[in-house]
Parts: sequence; structure tokens; C-alpha cells
Amino acid sequence: MWHRVAVVGSLLLAAACGSHDGGKTPAARAGNPPNPAGASSVPDARLADGPRITLSPDNVHIEYRVYGQGEPAVLLVHGWACDENYWHAQLDALRAHYTVVTLNLAGHGASAANRTDWSIANYAQDVAAVAHQLPNAHLVLVGHSMGAAVALAATPLLGERVIGVVAVEALRSVGERPLTPREIERRVAPFSADFVGATRNLVSSSLFEPGADPALVQKVAYNMSLRPPAVAVPSLRALLEMDLAGLLPAIHVPVYAINSDLLPTDAARIRRSLPDFHLDVLDHTGHFLMLEDPARFNTLLLQDLAAITQRAAH
Repeated sequence: MWHRVAVVGSLLLAAACGSHDGGKTPAARAGNPPNPAGASSVPDARLADGPRITLSPDNVHIEYRVYGQGEPAVLLVHGWACDENYWHAQLDALRAHYTVVTLNLAGHGASAANRTDWSIANYAQDVAAVAHQLPNAHLVLVGHSMGAAVALAATPLLGERVIGVVAVEALRSVGERPLTPREIERRVAPFSADFVGATRNLVSSSLFEPGADPALVQKVAYNMSLRPPAVAVPSLRALLEMDLAGLLPAIHVPVYAINSDLLPTDAARIRRSLPDFHLDVLDHTGHFLMLEDPARFNTLLLQDLAAITQRAAH
């Protein structure tokens, strides 16, 4: 059952976090990054920039933060039932080179939830609303899981300012047949019936490989299960219903992916829909690879951002 949920581009949550400890910070090993309380998981660098607020087109307050300076601006878009704190281990590495922007999609983190349509298209408008507040001429959108779908949907909204997209644990379903309405409802049903239990089971049984740091598993499972079901359940349905095939022809920038190795990524199949697709596979990691092995992940992300920036300059 969960294989298909995972494969929907890893758009949602699908893989496993590595059992090894290489390159992880003490905070990551302790499972602190997605701390629901927030403060103890946040490095000093985050405290230097206060939150900013903008309005989405449907009048939802969207919170975002800006770090560093320079071109391009790198917008980090979190995944389903997550928030901006899932990117905390990337901030220092990125802000040394670029303007870095984290945001909370509507209904997540400190952003407002006065919305009834939890579609990927509306989440893309959240990203666009933040981007419109930035003075940067060029943007790179980096999205994790559902955030990758959101980033792709936001790309046409921002026109030539977007010079590339980096998808993290995503895009595995590109080129596959879409789910039927019945299949979608079958996958959503457990979350509608018992959101807390279904979410914690998903995280502990499907997103981490055996031997993964139990503190991180527990922390992520607990944090994600606290999201409001009135937001998370329709967001899951919208994600599974998303028409990637209809969206991809509008993507005219290079798309890089950083995926784990727990599930295979068929790059050749993806390139039939996204000719300018580039894949990195980070072995011994899983769905939250940016938390589990930030040192290796950050190296790959910086390489991809450098490649995108160099290509845009020529």
C-alpha cells in the first residue's frame, strides 16, 4: 500500500533514513531538528533574522524568514505535515553563498490556516507570494517531498526569475500512471479515521530503515502527527490527485533531484517528461536525508545550486 504513496514522487513521504552516523550533527543525532517546541532545536544563526509576513492571494498570512545575501535567492519549501524547521541544518551552509528563504506553507508552522482549498496550486501561490517580496533577480526553488510538487507548481507563476528547481526525495512517480480515485481514497482513509495513529505508523514503519536513530524517528513521528488533520488530510488527497503530467510541460528550467537509495529512482523514465533532469542519490539515507546526514546532503545541494547558477550565467 505505502509503496505507491512513496512513489508519488516521494512527493509525500517515502523512504528511509540511514542507520549510519556519518556527518550528522549532535542535534540531528538527538532528533532535535523537528522539535515541536521549536526553540531548543534552532541554532543561533536562525535567531538573527526575525519572521516576516506576507499575504497569499486568498488572504492567508504566510510567515517566512530571510538569511544571508546574494544571488540567487534559494527558497526552501518543506514537505507534508512539516515546517520550515526541517531545513535548519542547511541554513549556515547556504547563507554563506546565497540569500536563503525559509517559509511555512499555509496551515503549517506559524502561518495562518484560514483556507478551505488545500490544493498544491494554492500552496504554490504561498511560495509565489513570498518570492514577490524578494528583490532578487533570480530564484532557485528547493522542495522536500510535497514541497517539491509545490515548487514545480510555483515555477510557472514566477516566470524567468526561476533559474532552477531542486527536488528532495521526490519525482519518482513521473511517467507512471496516475492513481485512480478509489486508490486515492483507500490511501487517505486511515488518516481520516485516525490521523495521529496513521501518521506515526507511516513515519515509524515506512520512512526509516531498520537501525535508524530511534530518537529521530520518534521526534519526527510525534511532530508530524501534531499537524491539524483539517489541513493535513485534504493536503494529502490533493497531493495524490496532482496531475504531474499536465504540469511538467510548463517547466523550462533544469530540475535536479537529491533522493535516498531506499526506493529506486528511474532517471531515464523521468527524463522522458523532464529532459533537463539530473539525479543525485545519497546512499544510506531516507526520506529526511537533510536531517540525517546534513554534511553529505549539503555538499550535494551546494553542487546542484552552483551548477544551476553557472548555467544561468551563460
